[in-house]
Amino acid sequence: MSQLGRNDRVVRIVVTKNHPVELAQELYRLGVRDFGENRDQEAGPKAVALAQDGAHSEANWHFVGQLQSNKAKRVIQYASTIHSVDRSSLLDALISATSTNEVEIDVFLQVNLTDDPNRGGVNPTELLPMAAQVVSSKGLNLIGVMAVGGLEIDPRVEFERVAALSEELRREHPRANKISAGMSNDYETALEYGATHLRIGTAITGNRNY
Repeated sequence: MSQLGRNDRVVRIVVTKNHPVELAQELYRLGVRDFGENRDQEAGPKAVALAQDGAHSEANWHFVGQLQSNKAKRVIQYASTIHSVDRSSLLDALISATSTNEVEIDVFLQVNLTDDPNRGGVNPTELLPMAAQVVSSKGLNLIGVMAVGGLEIDPRVEFERVAALSEELRREHPRANKISAGMSNDYETALEYGATHLRIGTAITGNRNY
């Protein structure tokens, strides 16, 4: 990190989707503590399996995929961080599900950097209104913005926009200073633009053999 002029801590999330729980257990033994999943039906059983073994008690689960509103109550049972809060209906479901929680769930607001309304993420113009709603809730802790880089565009263009949106968010909410961006193919570029949370899958786990 020093070569980038940064001394802050970067959270490396190992995305274990489509891999068996045994891989997560092995990664834990090797020192990994932050795991990412994008489907509740796969993430839930893995989290339970690791939790049943006291040796894996320090595992942190990050939900990084699009989350259905009706799965909100399930996901907050095991995920400490949700990276993909991308619409008002999901936010409402999470606020309701966490209203009686003693521990806050960390959330990123996912922004849509394209003109395609069907792609996950809120329109950048909706970022601050949604942030205000998160901050006013009891059970959610706003920690920053999340974005997925496009496949057919220079990642620097999109990560520069993410950095600018993060700065805009921090002006209103200084503690929401994290950026979830960067995957196996573009994490080095994401780091250049301030990413604090990297979502790394195949570069660490390899491809799943079906």
